[in-house]
Amino acid sequence: MPALPPAADPELPGTSPEWGVYIHAPWCLSRCAYCAFNVYTSAPAWAAWAAGLREGLARSAPHFPGRAHQLYFGGGTPSLAPPELVGELIRAVDPLPGAEVSLEANPGTVDARRVDALVQAGVNRLSLGVQTFHPAHARRLQRRHSPDEARALLGAVARAGLRSWSFDLIFALPDQTLDELRFDLDQLLACDPPHVSLYALSFEPGTPFTRALERGQLQALDEDAQADQLELITATLQAAGYERYEVSNFAKPGHRGRHNESTWRGNPYMGLGPGAHGFRPDGARTVGAAAFEAWLQAPEGALSWPDPEQAALDLMLCTLRHIDGLPLAALAARGFRLDPAAVAPLVGGGWLREAEGHLRLTDAGAPLVDALLRRLRDGLRPLATVAGRA
Repeated sequence: MPALPPAADPELPGTSPEWGVYIHAPWCLSRCAYCAFNVYTSAPAWAAWAAGLREGLARSAPHFPGRAHQLYFGGGTPSLAPPELVGELIRAVDPLPGAEVSLEANPGTVDARRVDALVQAGVNRLSLGVQTFHPAHARRLQRRHSPDEARALLGAVARAGLRSWSFDLIFALPDQTLDELRFDLDQLLACDPPHVSLYALSFEPGTPFTRALERGQLQALDEDAQADQLELITATLQAAGYERYEVSNFAKPGHRGRHNESTWRGNPYMGLGPGAHGFRPDGARTVGAAAFEAWLQAPEGALSWPDPEQAALDLMLCTLRHIDGLPLAALAARGFRLDPAAVAPLVGGGWLREAEGHLRLTDAGAPLVDALLRRLRDGLRPLATVAGRA
């Protein structure tokens, strides 16, 4: 049975008819040593991939009302895909007029001419995986571009007539100093990106970085050093006029990522491509097979129904990270509430605040969001279904 009611109430995130499409392009030129995403380094099979996407789209569309509000090509490295094929897929999805159409691009896979071709195809926002300008850290991360190539691409993107674009910054790198991070921030601000996404380096199971960590060849930054780096980034970006609208996303006015915004408000999205996750308006979750040939056999993805408690937890995990916070009415619509005894210490400690029916992170709480979510999860209670019984 569905865990959520059908999309109906536009006032409740997670039940709004607004929805988007995520398309996963799984191929990369090489796998970065820290990457645990579903990516392939084999020769791309673009035609078969596009055919699978069209079939998955046709099978999924009846479960989504109207037309998509935004479209996001992620990966992998979708900037490797032929721009004309990207254009065909945009037309196949047929999002609403004025929809954000965003595509991830790595320096070294695009130049000014290819950027222009992507714009002509219908892309109006790029998310650029620059990560760092520091040569030594770029080499350690196995980035395939030089800092100078990244700067050249950022200049071309700024001149391309895009609606917006984003800069990906990675931090908490092994041996990274605050001065090195300041260098990255100075270089970033000189490029004046409208949007910045942050990624703290994580050591995922099975990656070369994690194996090196286990052998003692790398040393992760301690929690205090990571906290100092995040504090420096946040203060620097906010002083430069960026708004933190989600824990790891900062934007200048008018440049919030619509894909990010919708996802972190708990809205549905269609997930297409190998390994892609999706969230239907009726509450069902989908996930595409990770292996390419297996995905081609069922491109709409495997279906599962979260139980009511998991649906409530999913809402909390998404919305608390966003500046709007967790909508308590939407939590109640899923049959749950938060025990005041669990919430009060977090509010009293200055990490959360209640306002206008939402539970929101404070500036002090944002770096602690994962720990706060664990505390709130322990305080999740079902609403009374029979008078006097919970």
